[in-house]
Amino acid sequence: MTAATPPSPAAPSAIRDLPSWLLGRAAARGRALVADALAEQGLKMWHHVVLCAVSDLEPVAQADLVRSVRLDPKDMVGVLNDLQKAGLVERAPDPGDRRKNAVTITEAGRGLVGTCAASARAANDELLAVLSAAERELFTDLLRRVAAVPAASAEDG
Repeated sequence: MTAATPPSPAAPSAIRDLPSWLLGRAAARGRALVADALAEQGLKMWHHVVLCAVSDLEPVAQADLVRSVRLDPKDMVGVLNDLQKAGLVERAPDPGDRRKNAVTITEAGRGLVGTCAASARAANDELLAVLSAAERELFTDLLRRVAAVPAASAEDG
């Protein structure tokens, strides 16, 4: 997927073993791998996040989407404009409140969510390639606990 990652310069000794610093470095590497994978599909990270959220929540009011993914409303407008121009989402007046826009995903968008999910999994496999399957499962469980994020349920997708 990507070229081998060059070794990182050594961190100052005072922070080198801090879990918070290590998590930040791991997260930066993971984001870069996923961003590269998404770029191969023609998406940027925020486009992917918003597209996935629309897929989960549709039809969703634009304001609710902003709150859901925690993106600045001005930035959301740009992301939605890009996704709509690409034919991945549609915006229409919300039948329940005509003052609001409801966002839905198109079939092309739904297909791209699936493709990008596979690409993101492959990028994460690359990130965690140094771990055994059991270590990956434990690592992911530990990260969920540290981040206070519940495991996905069967109904999540």
